[in-house]
Amino acid sequence: MQATPFRSTLRTLCAAVIIGLPTSAWATSDDAMRDALEAARQQQWQQIDERAIEGHILSGYVEYHRLRNQLPNVAASQVLQFIDQHADSPLSEWMRGQAIAKYGHAGRYGDLLTVADGEPSGTARQCYYYTALLDREPEQSRSAGLALWRAGSSQPDACDTLFNRLRADGTINATAIWERKMLAWQAGETRLSSYLGGLLSGQWQTALDTVERVNANPSNITSAPACLGPECAATAAFYQAAMQRFTREDTPAAFAAWQQIASRLNLMPQYHQAIEEELAFYALVRDVPDTLGWVDSVLPSLKSERVLELRVRRALADRQWTDVMHWVAEMPASQQESSRWQYWLGRANEQLGNRDAAIARYQQAATDRSFYGFAAADKINQPYRLNHERNHFDEATREQTAQLPVVQRTEALLRIGEDGLANSEWLHAVQHGTPQQARALADYAAHQQWHARLVQTTIAGEMWDALEWRFPPAYRDDFLAWGRQTGVDPYLLMAITRRESAYNPVALSPAGARGLMQLMPGTAAQVSRQLGLNDPGPYGVLEPELNIRLGSTYLRDKLERYQGNRLAATAAYNAGPGRVDQWLGTNSMESFDLFVESIPFRETRDYVQAVLSYRVIFESLANGGSSEGVSLLNETEQAVRYDRALVQR
Repeated sequence: MQATPFRSTLRTLCAAVIIGLPTSAWATSDDAMRDALEAARQQQWQQIDERAIEGHILSGYVEYHRLRNQLPNVAASQVLQFIDQHADSPLSEWMRGQAIAKYGHAGRYGDLLTVADGEPSGTARQCYYYTALLDREPEQSRSAGLALWRAGSSQPDACDTLFNRLRADGTINATAIWERKMLAWQAGETRLSSYLGGLLSGQWQTALDTVERVNANPSNITSAPACLGPECAATAAFYQAAMQRFTREDTPAAFAAWQQIASRLNLMPQYHQAIEEELAFYALVRDVPDTLGWVDSVLPSLKSERVLELRVRRALADRQWTDVMHWVAEMPASQQESSRWQYWLGRANEQLGNRDAAIARYQQAATDRSFYGFAAADKINQPYRLNHERNHFDEATREQTAQLPVVQRTEALLRIGEDGLANSEWLHAVQHGTPQQARALADYAAHQQWHARLVQTTIAGEMWDALEWRFPPAYRDDFLAWGRQTGVDPYLLMAITRRESAYNPVALSPAGARGLMQLMPGTAAQVSRQLGLNDPGPYGVLEPELNIRLGSTYLRDKLERYQGNRLAATAAYNAGPGRVDQWLGTNSMESFDLFVESIPFRETRDYVQAVLSYRVIFESLANGGSSEGVSLLNETEQAVRYDRALVQR
């Protein structure tokens, strides 16, 4: 159940009593802080009531903006004092980053190095940092500067001084300029590529002309010189960029061209492998005819996890079980030991009549809490291994947690409507605290019913086995109610919501999907009409109960389309029913696991596996943490053939 506005107000009043503040004074102080922070952002210092915010737990935020505004005309010692004073808050790192940027822009490199604490994040700040470090640590700075230079897109203006100095001392030479030009050409950054070409001397003209010819017609690569640039310095980068562009544009033609030119090129192994890795990947993705034998011949030398995965999936689609075992064995140990590939080794051994070997592989896979771990457990009739970590905190500990400055700052930020800053404060404390401190914060978030923040806490603190926190009973009553109303498995609804939004009721995807169950506005409008409701609009759909009602109805329709099959309906929820209909029509599979591997979109493959395994976890937690009686799929979903007949006419 969600915290109501009344409960939020009650918590605020109780917290005020705990720290001895009259609630009216706290409310006044919060109002003053809200106004002061907005004024500080606008640099309207005369509008800040300093007396009203004196001693407020968030006063550091106003000081942050004040000091930031004074940079770079502030002594580094003053910046360090602020950083030390706010070491337990993200304000410290934000201030360090601001100081590096402002000192760097002003050329105050000594001050920059005083406040820096190793390499900063962000390209612009890194460029300033290594410019400042050039005289002190020239080799380190040149190496880092060259790495920053090797980018296929334009870099920030902050990098100009560093790049100019590295060009002047010869670190960035003509070959480095050419290599970056090739990266820009490959990335389609025409203006940058042209600019870089203009920096090269006439010795590179043949290479430049060759690029123009191949750019106009990729098949011209077959007549390109085998040696380009002074001492062939342009050759490797050109052929790698040209072949990768050609491969993505027209894989069959690129494959034919490579067969023609590969033997006459004297490329270093890393360039040769990079070209063939890309070519093998797209040959498998696009199922290019008459290329599989070549892929098999080069694959062992490529050491490519993504191509090996594709090759095994191709063998599964063809039911070539010996090939499945062969190519899984070619994978690096870290890859093949995953529950996914252990499961498929079990399946391959089972198909080939090696029952004991199959059981051993299934047992290995079944130790994992995942889709394939659960599927393997079903194969050998073992209970699911949830590997559930249980944590216990009493009320006394919880009250101590409530007094922590980070908790008080977080709650104060929430009171004044600064949810983003509140999340930053909270997650900074989780990431920088001990595991026990992080778990105390997770417990506090759970009791405050901060569902979305709780999930983020488990991610930031890497609490992968703390299932009650990773999968809290958020909006449980709504899911149960609308599950009953629509006839949809409520645990499936919970699992989809957990995957879609991680309980953020105002989540907005780049594509425009909104709310807990990530409904597109058009979908929400359509389902609302179906139910006789008014179109909720882009903001009404964010209301949690309505979002769950509409999402449940939409999922019910998908289940009806696929005769109650939750695997197919889940895939349709992610990729759309049109695509799932197409996959069922073109990839007829006799079992659910083969159908999952046949899904061409990685996002949807991962989505289906995550949602169905999350569903197991939610139902198990509802059973007190026991998976007894819980199944990944029902008997029909396991036994049915995944083909066009699954689609309800």
